[in-house]
Amino acid sequence: MVTLCHSVHTRASGKIGRRNAAAKVFCSTQMPPSQITIKVVIIGATREIGRTAIVAVSKARGMELAGAIDSQCVGLDAGEINGMEEALEIPVLNDLTMVLGSIAQSRATGVVVDFSEPSTVYDNVKQAAAFGLNSVVYVPNIELDTVTELSAFCEKASMVAW
Repeated sequence: MVTLCHSVHTRASGKIGRRNAAAKVFCSTQMPPSQITIKVVIIGATREIGRTAIVAVSKARGMELAGAIDSQCVGLDAGEINGMEEALEIPVLNDLTMVLGSIAQSRATGVVVDFSEPSTVYDNVKQAAAFGLNSVVYVPNIELDTVTELSAFCEKASMVAW
């Protein structure tokens, strides 16, 4: 599954305005069974929204933090960078492929939640799909062209698109 949000700049009466528009593409290779723990990988783990997502996932029933990906704070515990009382024993890594491979090898149901940069989203979604994982993407200022490319990728990868 892929969800993309896009900020749109508009020009009316000679003024440039900005409005938030959501360009959404949903792609899924499978639906997770209801009684399974979903392993969640957070990309952009040290950003404010990524840190918030880590706390939410660690407290949610039916979810387990399986990876925290970022280029900052590599090696530090994902729980500690959030000021949580206990370490989560999930280090921040900068190697998405290694984390995805671990989830795929365990045959677990997983999802990648991407809060990274517009320039890396397409490759992140492709990697997740290659390992059989769904993706949820929230990247402000992503180009509409990237949204279109991701939609086309989902169709070519024989994913269900809504």
